[in-house]
Amino acid sequence: MSQSLDALTKALLHAAKQAGADSADSMAVRGTSVSVDVRGGTLEQAERAEGTDIGLRVFVGKRSANVSASDTSDRTIEEMAFRAVAMAKEAPENPYTGLADPDQLATTWDIDALELCDPTAEPSPEALQDDAARAEAAGLAVKGVSQVQSASAGYGAQQVHLAASNGFEGGYRRTDRGLSCVAIAGTGTGMERDYDGDSRIFQADLRSAEDIGTSAGERALARMDARKPPTGAYPVLFDERISSTLIGHLLAAVSGSAIARGASWLRDAMGENVLPKGLSIIEDPHRPRTSGSRPFDAEGLPTGRRVIVEDGTLRGWTLDLATARKLGMAPTGNAARGPGSNPGPSVWNIELTQGDVTREDLIKQMGTGLLVTSMIGSTINPNTGDYSRGASGLWVENGEITHAINECTIAGNLRDMLGSIVPANDARTHLSRVVPSLLIPGMTLAGA
Repeated sequence: MSQSLDALTKALLHAAKQAGADSADSMAVRGTSVSVDVRGGTLEQAERAEGTDIGLRVFVGKRSANVSASDTSDRTIEEMAFRAVAMAKEAPENPYTGLADPDQLATTWDIDALELCDPTAEPSPEALQDDAARAEAAGLAVKGVSQVQSASAGYGAQQVHLAASNGFEGGYRRTDRGLSCVAIAGTGTGMERDYDGDSRIFQADLRSAEDIGTSAGERALARMDARKPPTGAYPVLFDERISSTLIGHLLAAVSGSAIARGASWLRDAMGENVLPKGLSIIEDPHRPRTSGSRPFDAEGLPTGRRVIVEDGTLRGWTLDLATARKLGMAPTGNAARGPGSNPGPSVWNIELTQGDVTREDLIKQMGTGLLVTSMIGSTINPNTGDYSRGASGLWVENGEITHAINECTIAGNLRDMLGSIVPANDARTHLSRVVPSLLIPGMTLAGA
């Protein structure tokens, strides 16, 4: 019988102490994943994976090292500890490293309120195959769809446990359920493809296979007969499917690791307007049934609601312990790590203020421009915010969608772009990043 995760983390800490570590923290993760792919109505591939990974971080003075393994035997745990201590003794000193003070640690949390784990039984491979087959059939039923490239269904369950020599100990379970479909319309060089999918913690919340397959097929059809856009300055509307990437660039720029290195286009923007007035970005790691929710961070600090941008003004960095110490600030409870990595700042659930108009209203307002539905590649300068990406989507003429667009580049500067965004009201509120479609009044398009 496999050891409990709390027993494994305690064994790691004991081994670290025996090996000569001044302090240590440990992580154990046990996971199960099942995925099924269907093609042509028959099973194409089925995979199942199970395993336990353990990680140990040790401190010798202001030196540290991290080791990990997938073997949980007593011998491996002992060897991990001795190797980690030996590595730490050879590592350079870091004045900002170290565990949290006991008074910084999370002491109470309500796992049940977060609803991170679906209590229903793991779906059978047959049930997953049926979901994928129904999504494929729905995609193929859309007139004009020539084939479905892939239809996939999956399930995952994970148990996480953390412990540290400063007294912290805690763990939780998480599940996820996913279904996706990629449809192709047209033939030969005129083929176009698009996708749809859904991922939820609870099986009961997952969209129907028929809805996902039909949507994938309709999206593929909308991309047919694509042309290049004219070159020039035009409004660009980022569809809700990809608009969160824009906010993601802002979140990356306020990460403590980027700020501490001075490698951020927002490094001097604290207290300045980075979004239009009226717009805020709120982080809430306690939203039920949401993938970014968690009761504590990877260093045992409590998580909680915080304001990143308030009424357009930047209010806070995203900090783990090390970056907070380097910047002389308080940590924000945003450390993330895996068994084989050191903690680093990461954002949990965020929500951008939604607008009071629909996406269709913004299409009418933009007049002539580009509705971006997908992007490839990127050239983002982290120091200046200069932005350039390949894009495809739909051309808008006089407030009406006229035809598909591909093989174009959109460019601008993130500070200018984000400072002028106009949000729609179409964000999906169950996502970890709740961001609606976003209109940018002017960007440079390079096409024909």
